[in-house]
Amino acid sequence: MTAKSTFWRPRAAAGLALAGALALSGCAGNAATAPKATGSASAGNDSSLKEPDVNGDGKVVIGVLSPGDINDHGYYQSFVDSADAFAKEKGWTIVKRGSVPPSDALTAARALCQQHVDMVALAASELKTAVPAAEDPVCGKTAWYMPGQAGSAPIPRVLLSTDDPNQSMFAAGYAAGLKMKAAGYTKAGFITGTKADFSVAAAKAFLAGIREVVPKATLTSTYTGDFNDSAKAKEATQAQISQGAKVIYPYLGGATDAAAQLANAGGALTLTPGTDRCDSAGPKFDISVIFDPGDYFRAALEEFAKDNLKMGTVREWQLGADPYPTVKICKGQGDENQKLAQFMKKIGDKEIDAAAEVKRLG
Repeated sequence: MTAKSTFWRPRAAAGLALAGALALSGCAGNAATAPKATGSASAGNDSSLKEPDVNGDGKVVIGVLSPGDINDHGYYQSFVDSADAFAKEKGWTIVKRGSVPPSDALTAARALCQQHVDMVALAASELKTAVPAAEDPVCGKTAWYMPGQAGSAPIPRVLLSTDDPNQSMFAAGYAAGLKMKAAGYTKAGFITGTKADFSVAAAKAFLAGIREVVPKATLTSTYTGDFNDSAKAKEATQAQISQGAKVIYPYLGGATDAAAQLANAGGALTLTPGTDRCDSAGPKFDISVIFDPGDYFRAALEEFAKDNLKMGTVREWQLGADPYPTVKICKGQGDENQKLAQFMKKIGDKEIDAAAEVKRLG
């Protein structure tokens, strides 16, 4: 769903979850790459686990639980695709389950431990209800990974990976603002699912970024109530285009492509909710807003393979300082890409306080 909390969802990951459960399945390979993680981690490491064969049974098995559709061609699938690709390289096995409701997460995690996985990886912090299983005897020889919200405190036996959505959504708005200014546009639209704290905050940060460039810009936000209902997303998109929106941000899950395709047909610029899709032709995206959980997870798996993934710590990813999160203008004109890069660097260097700007302009 990019649509990232880490994720107001958390990142928006929590908000894009589906109800219902899919059966556990084996591993499948898809190409994926990501840079090695850099940066600091908080104290609180559990160094008693020998990675990656934590349980010492001669094989490495990674268990993945996702609150969303792991075949959504977006945010949730990227998490699984990265695990699949890295596992294929290493000869590891992936066991995965999608559309796990938070109410089932604890039982699902215990079931993974009973299958002797070496790591339980939660694709979104909405599934934090599973974390108590880390203290159960059945999960005693298991590493844990989970995205967390910005400012999260360390959790014993869990590696938390966080970023600040104030930064990435603010930069997304700035990128959109550059395109809007060049074209003379002042109206933008934001379409998402449920009206929750994370989705309202995402819209606010997006508007603030636009207003850094186009001070009198307006943003119409539509909450369809469902991140995956394509019919509702298309209805909202058509309504916003009819009202004059020249930028449509489908901050959605499974309904992203349906909204983007209609935005394309209506001549509106579009952005991605989490992944890099600048090469996509159908639908076409003008800006990629990248807080891809697969990139963060891939970096963690690289450290896990080297017996260097520290449980009980927090890995904080910074826009403008780390490779991710980041924002790309797919076909930047003139100095747009240069301006965007400078803007993100200033955020990374703390010259721009994203939270303060969002409060001022959003």
